[in-house]
Amino acid sequence: MRWSGDGSGERRGYHHGNLREALIRAALDLIGQKGPAGFTFADAARMAGVSSAAPYRHYRDRDALLADVARRGFELFTAALAQAWNEGRPEPVKAFENIGRAFLAFARREPAYYAAMFEAGVALDSDPDLRKAADDAFAVLRGASETLCAAAPPASRPPALMMSLHVWAMSHGIASLFARADAGRRALPMSPEDLLEAAVLVYLQGLGLVGGAASHGTAPGGRW
Repeated sequence: MRWSGDGSGERRGYHHGNLREALIRAALDLIGQKGPAGFTFADAARMAGVSSAAPYRHYRDRDALLADVARRGFELFTAALAQAWNEGRPEPVKAFENIGRAFLAFARREPAYYAAMFEAGVALDSDPDLRKAADDAFAVLRGASETLCAAAPPASRPPALMMSLHVWAMSHGIASLFARADAGRRALPMSPEDLLEAAVLVYLQGLGLVGGAASHGTAPGGRW
């Protein structure tokens, strides 16, 4: 698995006394090079150009640093998902599909953040700010699910929480297996976006929330 990526630009250096920012950037660099489990607290200090004792001014240990990186990642992720949902515009099903595309795009664009968020093994409850950031991201998908479910007759309305958990799991699985730069990943006859769109469409049809394939034209990519 490769965790590196262009991300938000240069991620190195300790400038203007901003030690916390320098350590976050160093951690992102190291995740990109070695993965979230492949470096020590001292490595992060060295990458940031500070002494091995300096990080303790802001973080109790390496896990606390990773939690802060993950928190920032979730905040960026939330913004991307909310922008994609756009309060259900132009119409809820299309906006729901846009959330899936934004999920995959974030994993591809920010692989180091994504790894810190989902692969670092940091417990969400270890940091209240991290827990809130993660919950805010999931809340975008849950709110979108509630909008779609509300259109169904009450007697056949699926639980929005169940639906959002299922779609979150599908999105994360496809992002992890197929959407990031990884020489060992399985080749697909379609894009990860088309794969996710088809999976979500079949799922929504099974729940009775959308009509048959005819209501959406051809299946995603015309390959199904």
